[in-house]
Amino acid sequence: MKKSTMKPLSLMLVAMMAMLLVLSGCGSKNNNNEGAASPSASAPASESASPSASASASAPASESAAPSESITPADGKGKKVGMVTDLGGVNDKSFNQQAWEALQKIKTDTGADTKYLESKKDSDYIPYLTKFVKDGYDLTWAIGFLFSEAATTVATDNPNAKLALIDTTPTKELPNVESVLFKENEGSFLVGVVAGLTTKTNKIGFVGGMELPVIKKFEAGFKAGIAAVNPNATVEVNYVGDFSKPDQGKLAAATMYDGGADIIFHAAGGSGNGVFNEAKDRFKAGKKVWVIGVDKDQSVEFGNDVTLTSMVKKVDEAVYRVSNELLAGNFKGGQTVELGLAEGGVGLPTDNPNVSQDILAKVEEYKSKIISGEITVPTE
Repeated sequence: MKKSTMKPLSLMLVAMMAMLLVLSGCGSKNNNNEGAASPSASAPASESASPSASASASAPASESAAPSESITPADGKGKKVGMVTDLGGVNDKSFNQQAWEALQKIKTDTGADTKYLESKKDSDYIPYLTKFVKDGYDLTWAIGFLFSEAATTVATDNPNAKLALIDTTPTKELPNVESVLFKENEGSFLVGVVAGLTTKTNKIGFVGGMELPVIKKFEAGFKAGIAAVNPNATVEVNYVGDFSKPDQGKLAAATMYDGGADIIFHAAGGSGNGVFNEAKDRFKAGKKVWVIGVDKDQSVEFGNDVTLTSMVKKVDEAVYRVSNELLAGNFKGGQTVELGLAEGGVGLPTDNPNVSQDILAKVEEYKSKIISGEITVPTE
């Protein structure tokens, strides 16, 4: 898979980052049944398991919009953009939700029709992607690392279709597929700095979903950031084996907190919601523990009482930009872009009320060292 130079997208993303404060709160609040692509009589048989029509009604509203003010919206009337979630679902309060929020904004800004399907099992991936292709969608998104083989199959079988991937690439170079990757290890290093300088017990936890390369990048960067500022701290790691089991996340968190951890970073999708639930239960009982959120500013969902900070991954901005480029006739098939700190693709939220100014200054110091190349953050 060839990699783009990233210069055009990188420059645009830097401009987008400068607009974030202005853009906050401009997202679409329209979450209704028009958003979900409900399985129909003509859909593949396996689609009957998808509850996407009802899921759309409960999909959370965006707390920050994709940056339409810094991008000229294309004319999307008469065009369609579809999205297939991974097993975490559209309500994961994480990257699936971010992607869907971006497509809601695309609909508002461009007039394009946008729909999604929720995967409930791995075998849903190919038929759900194929449904959007056969229904004439101009672009179909596959959200998540596990889509690599399914997207490759569908794109190969349908060379005139256009697909875009988040967190993965096809297994071979394909001119009708554009991929967006993130340097999660770099952003995770920074929240590791926060954790290492904040912990009072020197015991810190990491809860992962599935033990996949993309999640190992979160773990590796987090550990490296902690070690850089607090070599006396230890990190306990637990992979719960799923992205959609909040009960498993809650159990993992309870074990870590009981063992003395006072901060847990999760990269577990919907399973990570259970980590927050455990922290909130302890807060109500008068016990102070912290969670570091993932992908978006999760304090919006879970509150500042338990959210120390979040490792924000700009999935919404990437989905918005690529979709708008497609609608404008500028789809960059055959390319992979990778977004890290230098490109503004990962980092901390704009507001961090629970992190001291001294620690934030240290975060900026390490951020500069990573961007300059003085520090190379491990990926595994």
